[in-house]
Amino acid sequence: MTAPVQLSVVIPVYNEELNLPTLFARLYPALDALGRRYEILFTNDGSADRSLDLLRAQYAARPDVTRVIDFNANYGQHMAIMAAFERVRGEVIVTLDADLQNPPEEIPKLLAAIDAGHDSVGGFRLNRQDSFFRTYASKLINFVRERTTSIRMTDQGCMLRAYRRPIIDAIVRSGAINTFIPALAYSFSGNPGEVGVKHEERHAGVSNYSFYQLIRLNFDLITGFSIAPLQYFTMFAMLSATGSLALVALLFFRRFLLNLDRETFGVFTLFGILFFLLSVAMIGIGLIGEYVGRTYQVVRARQRYHVKEVLEPKE
Repeated sequence: MTAPVQLSVVIPVYNEELNLPTLFARLYPALDALGRRYEILFTNDGSADRSLDLLRAQYAARPDVTRVIDFNANYGQHMAIMAAFERVRGEVIVTLDADLQNPPEEIPKLLAAIDAGHDSVGGFRLNRQDSFFRTYASKLINFVRERTTSIRMTDQGCMLRAYRRPIIDAIVRSGAINTFIPALAYSFSGNPGEVGVKHEERHAGVSNYSFYQLIRLNFDLITGFSIAPLQYFTMFAMLSATGSLALVALLFFRRFLLNLDRETFGVFTLFGILFFLLSVAMIGIGLIGEYVGRTYQVVRARQRYHVKEVLEPKE
């Protein structure tokens, strides 16, 4: 009888041709040294370079522990991870980026925390090697998330994380779309933990996350786990309406009771007030549209991704 898989390592891959050889050379020895039965699931997220060829070659070299999921197109990092989550066999699941900024040699730290009793463990990057802009933008986003959601984590952008199998099963059963996996895992976790992990400069290539994608990801996080933006907007709209009403009253008082501002009072003042209120309304419509759009994506039940091929040993 085959022994159960103790550890599954999930790695999304998108245009990582330059990083994969070094990743293979460091990852497999690090996992072999653990003394646990493991598997590695790579999801090729529609790469346009030779990433899939390298993954095929690695599967041929280590078919005992390697599995490759190949998407027909690019669906994003989190869908790539979800596809692997639906197929993992391990009792503990670790997520890792392919760019080597989070060293695979740090995986034992997360496993030690799991063994200590935590059901999910997040890494937070020590001595970050990112640019000044990305580092402080991340701090700002973490601050906003702390104030608008119930999700408490030191470093939401670190993908080096470990979860017990029940947490992964709960994520898969949720059927969440456009979700932020670490936050979703946190919401299902009964005893979350964190450990500091090393952070290295990207081995090769450039980040696949554009500035827009980073904003979009964090907007999904906030709107997916909190209605605070709607509540904040409601309060802002109420204050704006009160201020506008007070301004109109002041203008009428000065014009008709004090007989002042005769030259400036009139249509342009009213237009100014109208434009301000319209801008407030448009912001609100956009915010409500985000929530309605998320609901629409769920109820239409469209397939989140399409798997073209899976490379794995036959059982």
